Parts: sequence; structure tokens; C-alpha cells
Amino acid sequence: MNGAELIIQEINREAEQKIQYILSEAQKEAEKIKEEARKRAEARAEWILRKAHTQAEIEKQRIIANAKLEVRKKRLAVQEALIQEVIAALRERLAELPDEEYFPMLVDLTAQAIEELGSESVVIKSNERTLELLRGRFEEFKKALEEKFGKNVEITLDEPISTIGGVIVETIDKSVRVDNRFEARIERFESDLRAEIAKALFG
Repeated sequence: MNGAELIIQEINREAEQKIQYILSEAQKEAEKIKEEARKRAEARAEWILRKAHTQAEIEKQRIIANAKLEVRKKRLAVQEALIQEVIAALRERLAELPDEEYFPMLVDLTAQAIEELGSESVVIKSNERTLELLRGRFEEFKKALEEKFGKNVEITLDEPISTIGGVIVETIDKSVRVDNRFEARIERFESDLRAEIAKALFG
């Protein structure tokens, strides 16, 4: 084998070694890239899973909050309906008070109004039933008021008005009035009344 052939063989051998080395390094790099890609994919999958869990928890809490709100709204609606029933029953009860219970109440309502007006000469308005009761017991009514104030009180009964009961008391010139009709008092003290009813019904 001459020298030229030996040189060619040596060149081929070195070339083969370089090729093998390059292929080996390329294989290692490919494996490395594959491993990094796998890790990234796993990390991405884990992030997606965590995000899904978080979103699921948020949705669960939203559903629970909405359900609680709906229950609260329904409970309040039921409570409101019951309170309204009690107020309606109270109005009916006041409209149907027996005379012996109603008469002293009229004395108190009128006395309160007279005190507020600061006048001993007043005009009283109410429904037909109330005015009839006061006409029938007028002296007793006037005397009860005079005993409360310790002085003479001048009472005039006016024409009937639409009301479930109680009285409107006005000065003689009708420039100032105190509305002590039952419905007006219920309206004035509604917040306190509702609170008392709610306490009695729901604790």
C-alpha cells in the first residue's frame, strides 16, 4: 500500500470519527431538547390544571353565594308577607274594637292631640261609627278630657270622614290639625311596629 492510500485511509477514518461524534452530539442535543419540552409540557399541564381548579373553586363559591342570596331574598319575602298580614289583621282589629275598649282610646287620642295643639277648643273628625259613639257619650267624653287637663274643654264634632277609626283633631279655625286616625298612626310608627312584629314572629 503506497503512501497516498495510507493518507486517504487516515482521512476516511478521521472523517468517520467526526461523523460519529457529530451524530452522537446531535442525538444528545435531541434528547435534551425532548426532555426540556417534556418538562415544559408538564409544567404547562400543571398550570392549566391549577387554573382549572381555581376557576372551579371560584365558580363554586359564586354558585353558593347566589344560592345564599336567593334563600335570603325568599326568607325576607316570606317575613315581609307575614308582617303585612299582621298589620292587616291589626287594622281589622282596630276597626272592630268593642265600644268599651274603643271609648277610652278615643279619650287618650283626643287628649294627646289637644296637648299637641295647645288649644282647649277643638273640632273632631272621624268615621260615622266613632262620631255616633262620641255623641252618645258626649258628656262623659268631655268630662274625661277636662279631668285630664284640669280645665274646661270645648269640643265640636264635625262631619264624618273615611277612616277605620281614631280621630283627626283640629283647631277651631281648622288651621292646624293632629292626625290620630289609626291608619295614620300605623304609618307614622310603622318602622317601630314592624320591628316589634318581626321580633315577635322571628325572635
